[in-house]
Amino acid sequence: MERKADGFEAEKIIVLPPYILKDMVAHPLIRQLYITDIGYFPKARHHYRDRPLGCEMHILIYCAGGEGWITRGSQPSVRVTAQTLTVIPAGMPHSYGADENNPWSIYWFHLMGEDAAAFFGSLNTEAGQLRMTLSHSVKLLDLFEQCYDILSAKPYSMDHQVHVSQIMRYWLSFAGLMNAGAGGDRSERHIEQAIQFMQEQLESNLTLEKLAAHTRISRQHLNHLFKQSTGFAPIDYYLRMKIQRAGQLLDLTDRSMKDISLSLGFQDPYYFSRLFKKMIGLSPTEYRNKLKG
Repeated sequence: MERKADGFEAEKIIVLPPYILKDMVAHPLIRQLYITDIGYFPKARHHYRDRPLGCEMHILIYCAGGEGWITRGSQPSVRVTAQTLTVIPAGMPHSYGADENNPWSIYWFHLMGEDAAAFFGSLNTEAGQLRMTLSHSVKLLDLFEQCYDILSAKPYSMDHQVHVSQIMRYWLSFAGLMNAGAGGDRSERHIEQAIQFMQEQLESNLTLEKLAAHTRISRQHLNHLFKQSTGFAPIDYYLRMKIQRAGQLLDLTDRSMKDISLSLGFQDPYYFSRLFKKMIGLSPTEYRNKLKG
C-alpha cells in the first residue's frame, strides 16, 4: 500500500522556519499559543503518518469530508468521518491515515505555547474526537482560512502573528464551547427553559419544586444539570439573577433600596442588603455611590 505524508493536488501547507518561531517564543503576546504548521490536504489518497514517540507540538485535525482513521497512544484505532475534529496532545504516540476508497479531506494545525496544553485540556476529548455541526464547521473553517491567509502573506510580522495567536485562542475556545453542548441538547434545553422561567419570575419567589415542575424533570436532576452547566445550584443562580437585576436598578433609577428590594420579592430589606453585599462585595448604597464606566 502506497503511503505519503504530503504532496496532494491543491494542498495548502505552511511550516514556519526556526527564526520566526524563535521570535514568537520571545514575544509576550504570542508565546502563550502559536501555530508552527498549518495545512489543508484535499482528498488525500494514501495520506499516512506514524509517530511512535509522538510530536512535540499539539495537533488538531479537522476532517471536512471523506474518511480516515486515527490511533492515539494505546487506544484502539477510531474511524474518522466528515465534520469530526481530532485532538492529539503533544508527546502522545499516534498514527493516522486516509481511507483507501474514500480518502479524507483534512484541515490541520500544529500548535505550541504556554497555554496550548490548557486549551487542549479544556476541549475535554478523552476519546480524542469532537463532532461538529455544519454551521459550526463553516465558522471554524473560516477562521482556518484567516490564519492561513495571514501566515501566507506576512509570517515574519509579529503584529500579524499576534492576530493569528488570538484567532487560534478563539478557534479553540469556540470548539470547546461547542463540545460542552455536544450530545447534551436536551439538557441544555432544560437549563435554558429554567433560566427563562427564572427571568420571568424575578419579582416572585421561586422554589426548586416550582422550577422542577416547570422543566418537567426531577429536583435532583435539575440540581445536577445546573451545577454541571453553571457551577451553581438552581436557587443560588436565581438569587444571583435577582441581585444582578438589583444592580441594574441601582445604576439606572433613583428608586429606594426598600422599593427595589420589594420589587424583586425580598420582603426583608435587611436580608436583601446582606445578600447583595455577600454577592457583590459592596452594600447597595456603596454600589450606587461607586463611579462606573
